[in-house]
Amino acid sequence: MNLIRRNASPLSAWRPGSVEDQFGRIVQNMFQEMLSPFGGAGGGWSAEDTISPRINVRENDKGYDIEAEMPGVKKEDIKVSIEHDRVTIEGECRTANEQREGENVVYSERSARKFLRSFMLPTEVDDATAQARLEDGILHLTLPKKQGAEARRLTIQ
Repeated sequence: MNLIRRNASPLSAWRPGSVEDQFGRIVQNMFQEMLSPFGGAGGGWSAEDTISPRINVRENDKGYDIEAEMPGVKKEDIKVSIEHDRVTIEGECRTANEQREGENVVYSERSARKFLRSFMLPTEVDDATAQARLEDGILHLTLPKKQGAEARRLTIQ
């Protein structure tokens, strides 16, 4: 099965194995920043504020089961859109650093983040019966395959 990210460069499609994971992320981020000239330009979100959540995709004869990591995101801040065989997952973690009156922030690493991942599945999905649930920071999608999506054989005359 091939998973394709929208607007992805060929280098960003590379996913390292578990042993090389940390080094792979550093190399991937370095190439993404080098090859995207408009990375942080304009608007509210910069390239470093957008995270591509890690996903697991399983296929069975009825459809696809997808798990996406969405830590700190509330279910009302997640949007899943399905267009034929393309699935797009968007979410926003609004845990911003709040400063109360009389308090000084000494050190802060938490900030608002936006999650975005788009990929294509091998067959079309029946979006009318698709289901989604958020549990412990993991988004679970159950996407049934659309009936009749198989190839039709033509008779040669």
